[in-house]
Amino acid sequence: MTTGAERDPSERALVLGGGGSAGNAWLIGVLAGLADAGVPATEADVVVGTSAGATAAAQVCGTSATRLLAGILDAPAPSRAGPARSAGGSAGTAPPVDHQERTGRIIAAAQDPADMRRRLGAAALELEAGSAGSWSARWRATVAARLPGESWPDRTLLVTAVDARTGEPVVFDRHCGVDLVDAVAASTSSGLPYAIGDGRYLDGGYRCNENADLATGSGRVLVLSPLGGRTRHPLEWGTDLAAQVEGLRARGSRVETVLPDADSLAAFGTNLMDPSTRAPAARAGYEQGRSRAELLSAFWR
Repeated sequence: MTTGAERDPSERALVLGGGGSAGNAWLIGVLAGLADAGVPATEADVVVGTSAGATAAAQVCGTSATRLLAGILDAPAPSRAGPARSAGGSAGTAPPVDHQERTGRIIAAAQDPADMRRRLGAAALELEAGSAGSWSARWRATVAARLPGESWPDRTLLVTAVDARTGEPVVFDRHCGVDLVDAVAASTSSGLPYAIGDGRYLDGGYRCNENADLATGSGRVLVLSPLGGRTRHPLEWGTDLAAQVEGLRARGSRVETVLPDADSLAAFGTNLMDPSTRAPAARAGYEQGRSRAELLSAFWR
């Protein structure tokens, strides 16, 4: 896998952070708005995707953001969801788990990021032991249906995850021996560990939400963060977006960020996992992308 130190400083990197169903739609909207206004951000040499951003990254590496946006806007309006719960809970199996509350307690008890990831992994493996065991297969089918194809693109696409057994960060790419669907499914696994062979993987957002540091070495880095750069980690850990941007700039990269504006935040509502927010979030993202295009044009070109 290409590391930041080996990259050509003329490269452009696009970093797509996590943010649930609404965040994925917003990312697609922003990229479509930028493209329609003459800023082809999806033509980046390096694309980094985390959690919902991993889905968006795989999507825009396989088809145009404009086409993806049309698909979001043309989809039948889903019913509004309740509070975010486990993707693995269903009738007749284990009861739903509030992963936000569960992981919040683990993060609060952790000493540092490595300790946090180990604790999160151990807790997730305990959940898996009490489940019916078919969640990974169901989640893989869901993820596959969202992607325009199952092949890795020829350019550098980096998809993040965490090894549930060791707590070590993992970066999947086309050379890793894991197919694209499995990589994205692992990065978007949320509460339960996703199985790839004998391995078990956690959501890439458990490393940090954007993982923009993986673009180190690229001359220009554009970061889209549906969560607005927020982090659930203590700021002293340095995993927040501001710290990532500072590190990139210290190593010579020019960096620009796009964070949700007031209209986008209103479109998100209070539950980023609610599929009924997708169309409003995508529309708001599109308008925001168009409005930011003039400022970003010289930077990107």
